[in-house]
Amino acid sequence: MRTRLDDIDVGYTRMGDGPPAVMLHGLAEDRNSWADVQRRLSDFTTYAYDLRGHGETELGEAEGSLEQLGDDLIAFLEALTGPADCIGYSLGGAVVLWVAAKRPDLVTRAAVAGTSTVVGRRAVGFFRDRIETIRSDFSGFAGALKEDTRQQLVVASDRLEEIAARRLKAIGNGDGYVNAARAMARLNEDPLTELLPEITCPVHVIGGDGDVFCPRKAAEIMLGALRHGTYHEVARAGHLMSVDQPDAYAEAIRNALESSA
Repeated sequence: MRTRLDDIDVGYTRMGDGPPAVMLHGLAEDRNSWADVQRRLSDFTTYAYDLRGHGETELGEAEGSLEQLGDDLIAFLEALTGPADCIGYSLGGAVVLWVAAKRPDLVTRAAVAGTSTVVGRRAVGFFRDRIETIRSDFSGFAGALKEDTRQQLVVASDRLEEIAARRLKAIGNGDGYVNAARAMARLNEDPLTELLPEITCPVHVIGGDGDVFCPRKAAEIMLGALRHGTYHEVARAGHLMSVDQPDAYAEAIRNALESSA
């Protein structure tokens, strides 16, 4: 399905029947990364859309900012669902938290997985390196993305080729990746953490015990600032929890959506 939001055409998938829940993917992913979770949550009306420049969504006038990606989510909620539960993975989690702080009337409950609200200088260097590589040597970037994917898996390394190829396809010509990487790098100088006390809805933080990209420390930073935050850890899972432990990951999200707190 497609919809027009401000300056971009957005591709999205709708499944199920029940209370609305909107899902945002991470960097170098697209809405298809939510397909398994959507099937498992058929008693919710779930919407997974491609972020700006990923999958089937246009890049538009990209600003490389979390604020613009957040405005895209606001536009999606206002146009298609109204107030809804919002689930974000990695970059998508940061977008969800920004919107929960800025528009509490639209986010009834938040679940964020593999998410950080501040990045260090090493992460900034990582994003800058990937941006430079994608612009100068796309074939070299494909190899780098495969290595990044390898580091994000703990038990599903046998699926490395499949998952890396899927992620490479999701970013198309790479412009959306560059835009999102620029937005994440800005969390070094302008951390999202400072906005977390403004979030009034429950926030369920989900982390993988083997996640080297967003380790437990990232969750602790969020929990220390949130008014209503809970934590659930997925065992034997890296950053790509949905691949390493699909059953436990989907169950953690279901528990977050069904929680009364």
